[in-house]
Amino acid sequence: MEKLIITVAPTGSLPKKKDNPHVPITPEEIVACGVRCEAAGAAIIHVHARNLEDESPSTDYGLFKEACDGLRSETRLIVQISTGGRAGMGYEQRSQRLRLKPEMASLTTGSVNFPASVYENSPQLIEALARDMHELGIKPEMEIFDVSMVQNAVNLAAAGIAQAPLHFDFVMGLRGAIPATVENLIHLKNVLPSGATWTAAGIGPHQLPMNAMSIVMGGHCRVGLEDNIFYRKGELASNERLVERVVRLSAELGREIASPDDARRILHLNRS
Repeated sequence: MEKLIITVAPTGSLPKKKDNPHVPITPEEIVACGVRCEAAGAAIIHVHARNLEDESPSTDYGLFKEACDGLRSETRLIVQISTGGRAGMGYEQRSQRLRLKPEMASLTTGSVNFPASVYENSPQLIEALARDMHELGIKPEMEIFDVSMVQNAVNLAAAGIAQAPLHFDFVMGLRGAIPATVENLIHLKNVLPSGATWTAAGIGPHQLPMNAMSIVMGGHCRVGLEDNIFYRKGELASNERLVERVVRLSAELGREIASPDDARRILHLNRS
């Protein structure tokens, strides 16, 4: 079995300092968190930006640039920029940050009902973002909230605007999306195209069970305060503690941890 790639999603769009003081908000905090998480065992960092005045989601190119430049300078982590739409749903708002040419970027391949809103991703928007990533040499992480989104990603590859082998992130346990069950994870894995790699991201209390299943099923793990602010019920987490827990669990199960450069090999990335 391949080494385990750990992605840390430290910030996201929703949790604030009042919810968990360990959430990194400023670019400097995100970079410092990246340094600690790399030391703990992470290989990929999933980057969101926040407005500094009120911690709301941001599309500010300068904030993304400052975080990405710092992470590239201070770590060997694979930088994966979010193109999610909570901060701004339009194509221009979500595509501008791709000019930073991160090694990876998230690409949600369909629409989904969030608990209080619709996360809308039209076919035209998905194709436009995929085309930008393809032209800039950025590997998309296909963000999957339901089974149909797997086929949408496969269709992008068939159209020549995503390159195989594809990489997927199963976002499970969010209200309105696919439930975080063993049966659903097995089904998602089984419908992937040949050669594809995958990560599972369990939301809230589903994070640890999905981590454990991913380790034994040959997938990879995503952790972080974007998805889950608790270490256990009633106890706040930090990003590095969530990484450390998966490292320990994987060691107990006999699976080695991938370094950032191991992850580049597994995901067919290149960095000098």
